[in-house]
Amino acid sequence: MDNERYEAGLKVRKAVLGDAYVDKAINNATDFNRPFQELVTEFCWGTCWTDEALSRQQRSLLNLGMLAASGRMEEFELHFAGALRNGLTVEELRAALIQIAVYCGIPAGVECFRIARRVMAAEAAESPKPA
Repeated sequence: MDNERYEAGLKVRKAVLGDAYVDKAINNATDFNRPFQELVTEFCWGTCWTDEALSRQQRSLLNLGMLAASGRMEEFELHFAGALRNGLTVEELRAALIQIAVYCGIPAGVECFRIARRVMAAEAAESPKPA
C-alpha cells in the first residue's frame, strides 16, 4: 500500500462522505474486509478523487449518473449527500436527476428524486438554526 496515496485518499473520502461515515467503515473493518477498505481509500479516493483534472463537483455528477444507471441506490444516497458537501446547488442536482430520469428511465428518476428529498431533509434537520 502506498501510504501517501492512502492518506490523501482518506482526507478526500472524509471531506466528501463525512468523517462519521468513513470512520465507521474503517473502524468496523475486519480482517476479511480491511484490505477492501484500504483499496477503496487508496485507489478510489487517493488515485481517482485527488486527480485535479476534474473538480469534485464534476466527479460527484459523474458518480450520481453511474450509480443511478447501475441501480446502486444505497451508494447513490451516500454520493448525493457528498455532492451537496462538494458544493453542487439544488438546481444543478435537480437538472442532473432530470437527465438521469431521461437517460436511465423514469423509475430510476423517481427513486433518485425520492432519495434526494430524503437526503436534503436530513441535511436541513442537521443544519444549525439561526438564533
